[in-house]
Amino acid sequence: MATYDLIIENGLWFDGTGAKPSVKHLGIRGGKVATVSSTPLAHGVSTEVIDAQGQWVMPGFVDVHTHYDAEILVAPGLGESIRHGVTSVFLGGCSLSTVHADALDCADLFSRVEALPREIMLTALSDIKTWDTAAAYVRHLESLPLGPNVACFLGHSDLRTHVMTLGRAVDGRIKPDDKELAQMATLLEDALDAGFLGLSSMTTPWDKLDGERFRSKSMPSTYATWREHRHLNRVLRRRNRVLQSSPDTTNPFNIILFMLESASLGIRKALKTSLLVAADTKAYAPVMVNIQLGAAKLLNRFLKAAFVWQHLPVPFQVYADGIDFVIFEEFGAGQAALHLKDEVDRNKLMQNEAYRRQFRKQLDKGFDIRLWTRNMHDTEIVSCPDTTVVGKSFGQVADERGVHPGDAFLDLVVQHGQKVRWRMIVANHRPAVLDFMATHPSLQIGFADSGAHLRNMAFYNVPVRFLKRVRDAQLAGRPLMSTEQAVYRLTSELATYFGVDAGTLREGDRADITIIRPEGLDASVDLYHEAEMPAFGGLRRLVNRSDSAVSATVVAGQVVWRDGAFAPGFGQTHRTGRFLRAGEPRGTVDLSATPLSQAA
Repeated sequence: MATYDLIIENGLWFDGTGAKPSVKHLGIRGGKVATVSSTPLAHGVSTEVIDAQGQWVMPGFVDVHTHYDAEILVAPGLGESIRHGVTSVFLGGCSLSTVHADALDCADLFSRVEALPREIMLTALSDIKTWDTAAAYVRHLESLPLGPNVACFLGHSDLRTHVMTLGRAVDGRIKPDDKELAQMATLLEDALDAGFLGLSSMTTPWDKLDGERFRSKSMPSTYATWREHRHLNRVLRRRNRVLQSSPDTTNPFNIILFMLESASLGIRKALKTSLLVAADTKAYAPVMVNIQLGAAKLLNRFLKAAFVWQHLPVPFQVYADGIDFVIFEEFGAGQAALHLKDEVDRNKLMQNEAYRRQFRKQLDKGFDIRLWTRNMHDTEIVSCPDTTVVGKSFGQVADERGVHPGDAFLDLVVQHGQKVRWRMIVANHRPAVLDFMATHPSLQIGFADSGAHLRNMAFYNVPVRFLKRVRDAQLAGRPLMSTEQAVYRLTSELATYFGVDAGTLREGDRADITIIRPEGLDASVDLYHEAEMPAFGGLRRLVNRSDSAVSATVVAGQVVWRDGAFAPGFGQTHRTGRFLRAGEPRGTVDLSATPLSQAA
């Protein structure tokens, strides 16, 4: 008689391929799905059993856009993803990784743009970082008690900094010579040999360096010429790996170059290109989204490209503490204030009338490329020592005081600093447009930014919230898509594009599983909460809570989250996740893993 480590019985089983679901019983053995049966399976003496009657059993979700690169080194369980059913996460996005650059350079690269505590990151990396090759980085990750599986991009800014030094890499007058280009290509090849997904780059100039040495310089990747980009893209094209990037939205021709690079033109391999970001921003009419997606669809059809846009499929609501948020990097006056680290110096600048004139003018500026509308009436103050302004917009406060909205904002920030906490929705505010985007073939559901902007936004549970949208539409009699199609978009569609072994739940697959209570897909999954991060000095970050919806999460056959609690030893004494190498065979598991029950 066959024995199983884990049996999940009576659940409505989705295999991740888009096939119709059916009630099945799953037998898990050795980290893999051994049996998918229409009849009950026999329980062994030591078999763990989950009765999933009335629940959905599906592959673990794949989060293709995170910035966990620092957090994973000090809190490798990544519980804020696991508890929402995410079993595979991708690191190294937006040209940023911690593979080659040293600790100080990494801290300057990551901290300001991703809103991470610089000193904590610098200390952690200084104490931990002993690797400077991709293979050594992978070995270090696999020495950690990983919660989810991890796949990685090599960051172009990381690569460029290592080869050229950070100072030269952010000097627009300096271009890498042929020897340096060859070294970059060799290091990229080494990373691909180690199983990396591909390369991430960045061309938007808004993302800025932290620290004192080169503060407010743009990311090193933005200084690369297209000769350099094409040199590295040739490696990716030949190896059939992925380019993840963000276009320079101040230069529309830049997006065309990305599209042409992706195209096969019938004479070469298509370059898989996953670009940020398709969003229905408040700054523009929906026609902009139609142009983005329509152009991608035509490109893929007629020029045989492999081009997709990443997308956040929920309202893009963000929070800010005073002026500390990356959206202020979009315009010069915001950049000038964020350039100053010292609060006294910053307040002095914000009280200067010449600066205020510039700030007001740029808030009122008509047409330019932006994510944020800069409409101060479209904000809400959620906390402030001056309780009379709480619940109002900065525009309302300005109207009451008879001043310009920019002055009302600056007055409150000068007086109360980061204690002025406020929020707004910058994009994805129109349900009908979101529905259109969710079904588009040139779009990936994968822009959570998990592990970044810790005080600004929380999209750790994007897959759960998307399933809620799909279910709500079905219950309202206006179906957006089938549940099995939604599961496919959140799992194997993503894994297949990026070439990793994840996203399906069939016999022989690694047993990465999410179990969902459909009745728990309620309003609670859309709410925001705060939770302390002990590994980041007690910083309180925004989080989501899907405990009503996600009843269990399984990684490689081991139950790591169940009924609102993590398994003993999770993220501390044992590694359940593994490094996902691009191109690995289906069902790859780590046979040396020790069950959590023994590790605890």
